[in-house]
Amino acid sequence: MSMRCAAAAAALALLAGCSSWFTSSRPKPAELPQLAETREAKVLWTASVSGGERFIFRPAVTADAVYASGRDGTVARFDAATGKEVWRAATGTPLSAGTGAGATTVAVATEEGEVIALDAKDGKERWRARVSSEVLASPAVGSGLVLVRSVDNRVFAFGESDGRRRWVYQRSPSSLIVRAPAGMAMDRETAYVGFSGGKLAALALSNGGVRWEATVSLPKGATELERVTDVVGEPNLQGREVCVASYQGRVACYEAASGRQLWGRELSSLSGVGLDARYAYVTDDKDAVHALDRTNGRSVWKQDRLSVRRVSQPLPVGAVAVVGDFEGYVHFLARETGAFVGRYATGGGAVRAAPVPLGDGFLVQTLNGGLFALAP
Repeated sequence: MSMRCAAAAAALALLAGCSSWFTSSRPKPAELPQLAETREAKVLWTASVSGGERFIFRPAVTADAVYASGRDGTVARFDAATGKEVWRAATGTPLSAGTGAGATTVAVATEEGEVIALDAKDGKERWRARVSSEVLASPAVGSGLVLVRSVDNRVFAFGESDGRRRWVYQRSPSSLIVRAPAGMAMDRETAYVGFSGGKLAALALSNGGVRWEATVSLPKGATELERVTDVVGEPNLQGREVCVASYQGRVACYEAASGRQLWGRELSSLSGVGLDARYAYVTDDKDAVHALDRTNGRSVWKQDRLSVRRVSQPLPVGAVAVVGDFEGYVHFLARETGAFVGRYATGGGAVRAAPVPLGDGFLVQTLNGGLFALAP
């Protein structure tokens, strides 16, 4: 089996919940490199919710709160500064996606297509609604709406206060998809959503109309498996740019207002893009971490000593970029060189979801439901 086909099998089977990926016939995960000089990670606080099983759960951070959920239907709010639990609610139904939150509303979803909105103040249920199929990505909350992206290439907009459906955007579904969360980014007027088939669309929040659409990548190859090319992860919106990554495709950045491509680079990813003022950070489908120049997409550095460790999307934090892996380690890479400068063992199962910014640090949620607020 070629490395490309092996990566495709990983995307289509492993992210669907296959537990037999690491067998004698598969490439072995890289041994952790020795660290010559290390920086200690500062643990700000820890907390926990329930585990994620085969699903990927990512917490949501607002101005003063952290919201997290787990497979058993638990949703909890924690103080962002101290980690103290404010409330914990039981939805009574298994969840399949991470948490979305705004100033007054918290939203979660299920594999049956049910959307549940809770009051951010006390965790009391506000409303429930339905979408057309399974939900793998965290809902997005903002501008008076709760947006939900289902796996059949639809985006549903519900009123934040009442749960009434405002609009639906639909694309033709693909026969094969990467079963990884493909989320949304929002500003005051527009939602940026990636789809299977390598498409990125900017949708008007007022009515779901298409402001612009871009082709991130085109299907290639002779077989249906080789032609899978989905936008993965959450589009990263920063300033006037929105950047995305696709599986068996490209990493690319666009003008948020017009959709004009600023640059694109051939690179296959199973997660998404992290951004700071200078660089775009991407983990490729062989678990190498790349830093690319934000102005033109040229390679700045590549760290390939975490191969087959199922490395998360990178998050830049000050002078480092942080990633998690399948054993629950958080790795600190030097922003300018990609060299290893630190490591933290959560001991809480795989870190599959992208780390989330939290003040001057960041937050990770492990497969076992552990929440770790860290600072480099």
